[in-house]
Amino acid sequence: MHSTQTRFRHAVLSAGATALALLATGCSNVSAGAQTGGCRDAGDWSGREQAAWLRTAVAFHGTTDGTDPSYAKASVVVRGPRTGDVRVLCRPLAVQVEFWTLTATKTRPEMSFVMRYGLSADGGRTRSVAFPAGLPTGQDGTCVRVLVAAYAGAPLSGGELPRMTGDLATAGDADVRFGTARIGVHRLLPAQGSACDAGRSTPSPSPTASTGWDIYHP
Repeated sequence: MHSTQTRFRHAVLSAGATALALLATGCSNVSAGAQTGGCRDAGDWSGREQAAWLRTAVAFHGTTDGTDPSYAKASVVVRGPRTGDVRVLCRPLAVQVEFWTLTATKTRPEMSFVMRYGLSADGGRTRSVAFPAGLPTGQDGTCVRVLVAAYAGAPLSGGELPRMTGDLATAGDADVRFGTARIGVHRLLPAQGSACDAGRSTPSPSPTASTGWDIYHP
């Protein structure tokens, strides 16, 4: 009797060990599959983490030297997957691409909202946003520059809008500050024409469609 019970317990323990081994193997295979062929779960990412992902995905085309005053070939590109890249997300992010113009005045640059384009991006395919038509280029003698930003989430609130330090004629990307950490990438495009040359900036009356630098836009 004792021997029978011993053999029974041994059989139960062996079966349990086998089941655990099979379960471990299955979990290992699932983990390996998620690592090599799966996607990245960004469901609990913070705004800062979403911005970091955007910095690896967003590129500006046709804006490097400012030689084309029409911006006709300029675009903001959210790139798709590249060889060896594992940036593809399980669920797409809501991405905003927003454009402003900055015009020199007698006191400080005045910001005008131009366009905001919303899209979804997960790194699975390339998305492109063309620059708005009819952007001012300063050919009328005003010192005017274009600012563009790509960020995740809802449109910017009043306290998140960009602000600039330094002179508009010589300012660079580092002189633009946003009141939020969710900005993925931004670009203050090169000044065009001679109106924004250092020491030759000629302030002009603000366009009637402009809004103040600190006032919330649509």
